[in-house]
Amino acid sequence: EAERFSGEIVHAETSPYQRVVVTHAQGQFQLFLSGALQFNSEDEYRYHEALVHAAMAVAGEPRRVLILGGGDGLAAREVLRHPSVERVVLVDLDPAVTRLATDFPPLVELNGGSLADPRVEVVNADAMRWLEEGQGLFDVALVDFPDPHAFAVGKLYTDTFYARLLERIAPDGAIAVQSTSPRLAPKSFWCIARTMESVGLFVRPYHAAVPSFGEWGFTLAARRAFEVPRAVPEGLRYLGPDFTPTLFVLPEDAAPREVEVNRLSSQTLVRYYDEELQP
Repeated sequence: EAERFSGEIVHAETSPYQRVVVTHAQGQFQLFLSGALQFNSEDEYRYHEALVHAAMAVAGEPRRVLILGGGDGLAAREVLRHPSVERVVLVDLDPAVTRLATDFPPLVELNGGSLADPRVEVVNADAMRWLEEGQGLFDVALVDFPDPHAFAVGKLYTDTFYARLLERIAPDGAIAVQSTSPRLAPKSFWCIARTMESVGLFVRPYHAAVPSFGEWGFTLAARRAFEVPRAVPEGLRYLGPDFTPTLFVLPEDAAPREVEVNRLSSQTLVRYYDEELQP
């Protein structure tokens, strides 16, 4: 197994859902799920600041935040920078990941112990089913799922999923979704945006440079039109009030593509992703 990963393997386990591996090299550590890099401790702050703070700004002073995925606790760390936050519900399928985020000292240090914060409730469940069965509204939803490399994940990027999510968002709330790479997978990136639009959301796609991943994409959405956000907490390492709006300026190679809406019946997104990113 070591040959597949750069660096020393410091944790490895196989859960009912995936292979969980943590490696350490040159003072940094990396989390891999089923062989796919989830973060590098060196630059994850760029990804998580971009994912979290744009939606928090659009929602104003959010009190209730939903995180779907994000079992490593890194998005939760950023959410808890906002003093308005009273309750965070984090729904991640795999207890092995959320356990790692509470028990593995390097990750606990990196996430600031976010999953042990009394405001945070961790739920190990399938997000689609949890949305179906649950109740209560949230001011912000942050969707941090793996890339849509298979139908089991692709269902979490469908119009059905976004319609269910929208039912759980307060009228003035906001949603941010991890949306693959607009440079390496532009059809996949735009498919996510168009699918969110199809359920009645106003969307603004954006991107961030994360060295471990390259150019990375996100989609910011709300029920109403909104201005490009500027207001972010002080003391961030990546975002600031002048820089944040620039994330919403997309380069020419990430210009909109003609794409279909991703539906449960078609799973078009998985096909796009397969064409664009699979070797």
